Amino acid sequence: MPVWLIWLILAGAFTAGEVATLSLVLVMAAGGALAGALSAAVGAPVFAQVLIAVAGTLMLLWLVRPVALRHLHPDPAITTGTDALLGRDAVVLTSVTKDGGRVRLNGAEWSARAMDPRQELRAGTVVTVVGIDGATAVVWQDPLG
Repeated sequence: MPVWLIWLILAGAFTAGEVATLSLVLVMAAGGALAGALSAAVGAPVFAQVLIAVAGTLMLLWLVRPVALRHLHPDPAITTGTDALLGRDAVVLTSVTKDGGRVRLNGAEWSARAMDPRQELRAGTVVTVVGIDGATAVVWQDPLG
């Protein structure tokens, strides 16, 4: 049996093992085994074949695996726009009721209204943004806090 065929069988075994583990390590070893098969096909000595297979595996692990993992497991979506303001604290500038008022939110002055129609939030009170309705921040102050 030719040596390059042994390398191909080894690459197939690594690939089958990758299907079971999904770690993206064995598939890199399969790539290294393919490099070993190619070197065997051109007539390199066995020592060189092993060296090329190991070097190929290490290069794939170092260069390709991190990129593949980033594509398989992307970072969570970044919250932007008005969604990023939800849960943030704001400071009441003018009295806020169910009918309106003004708050300082994220360094800017916003129109605001109280979420609870019974609340009247006085100037200087720290409130939490629970929603954005158009250009109006809907705010809440926990009566217990």
